[in-house]
Amino acid sequence: MGIIAMIPARIGSTRLKLKNLALINKKPMIAYSILAAKASGVFDRIVINSDSEIFKSIADRYGVDFYKRPKRLGSSKTKSDDVVFDFIKQFTADTVVWVNPISPLQTGNEIQKVVRHFKKENLDSLITVKSEQVHCTYLGKPINFDESGKFAQTQDLEPVNPFVYSIMMWKTKPFTEAMNKNGYAFFVGKVGFYPVSKLSTLIIKNEEDLILADYILRTKEKKNSKIEYDELAIHFLKQ
Repeated sequence: MGIIAMIPARIGSTRLKLKNLALINKKPMIAYSILAAKASGVFDRIVINSDSEIFKSIADRYGVDFYKRPKRLGSSKTKSDDVVFDFIKQFTADTVVWVNPISPLQTGNEIQKVVRHFKKENLDSLITVKSEQVHCTYLGKPINFDESGKFAQTQDLEPVNPFVYSIMMWKTKPFTEAMNKNGYAFFVGKVGFYPVSKLSTLIIKNEEDLILADYILRTKEKKNSKIEYDELAIHFLKQ
């Protein structure tokens, strides 16, 4: 039955209005997730899942399918479990992959790697994360370092893994069974977490994020960046 990419696009947004239609380097933000999903080459079908017909025009423009979810699933209070469950009931597939449009810098190559990892590890659910070696506290208490002793070097710390949400995926059968039984299913069965690249961790939540993504993509289009050094470094290496 294959694998389907679901690109969610709610028309309402409290922090950044109409953010999926905001332009990043002359393209609407949602276009980047569509193009990356296509470039990955791993999907049998790509579907925009929205509460607004306006996104059907986007789907037609980029040659993907469109599904209009029920109005009750368009609220800011709607739970993601319910959005996925409704989608699974409408489309036949072994696996549904949530390709998040608010991660416009994620590439098709990385999506391919995440999906291959999901299959290789025989996972039932997966969420992307970022891996950071940095001192962290929770409720004022250290979680990956010891306060009693010399300050630990970051390279010696156990990495922490905040969620990125750029890609989330589930096998549809265990997800459906869990929803019918428990009413929730995001972390169903064998759960995996995949650390993505730094660029993919840029999630568009506000205007500042949007401006940053726009700057990065405009810069990448002009030339490939390379590391350069001050002349003192060159002198040092010659010694």
